[in-house]
Amino acid sequence: MGARKRIAAEKRKEANKKQYYAFLRNCPTSPRKMRLVADLIRGMEVNKALDVLKYSSQEASGKVEKLLLSAIANWQAKNEGERLDENKLYVKNIMVDSGRILKRLRPAPQGRAHRIRKRSNHVTIYVDKKESDVEENLN
Repeated sequence: MGARKRIAAEKRKEANKKQYYAFLRNCPTSPRKMRLVADLIRGMEVNKALDVLKYSSQEASGKVEKLLLSAIANWQAKNEGERLDENKLYVKNIMVDSGRILKRLRPAPQGRAHRIRKRSNHVTIYVDKKESDVEENLN
């Protein structure tokens, strides 16, 4: 590995130490359905987002709730001295990307076949604490 790549990799690692996130890979739900749930909680405070997800009727909300709890746990692991109640955490960013697609064939009339695409997705949640300066400027 060259020096330039090594330096860039070290910078990326340092930047990741300051971010708090969690991944969900190959979740067997279509990305379109998962994005509906992701749009509900984008930018919300963590406690409010957990409440919204808990009482949402969509199946994908259970998986996103579990992922959000994992992101909160990652934040707590990196900030051992701080309390969750005092720091106002919010969902900084949530991304839903398409995962692998399983392709199947279903019989159709007159000897033909229709393709069935079983979609999956990848979800990434970033959690961060709100700065008090920003809140004072808004009020």
